[in-house]
Amino acid sequence: MSAVASPATSSSAPYMALGAKPAIDVRARAREQAVEFEAVFLNNMFSQMFTGIDGDGPFGGGGKAGVWRSFLTEEYSKSFAKAGGIGIADHVYRSLLQQQEARAR
Repeated sequence: MSAVASPATSSSAPYMALGAKPAIDVRARAREQAVEFEAVFLNNMFSQMFTGIDGDGPFGGGGKAGVWRSFLTEEYSKSFAKAGGIGIADHVYRSLLQQQEARAR
């Protein structure tokens, strides 16, 4: 027999009323957006690196390889950005926080 943890014991967050929106951690959301921005930039950069490359790989070049490469570059870019990327996310994050602080004044 396995024990199932009740929501009260499995989470340290207090219960919210039905329909209430959870509090948004502004800094975490800004960091997430900055990393996503860097991933989009890197995806564009990686896509440009692969233009003009035709190969004899498993997809034999052509349209099928293009689709596969687009998925590959997207995953590369997400992985690079999550691992620290090339530093764009840090700059974007600081800029987002500065803009939010300026609006709060």
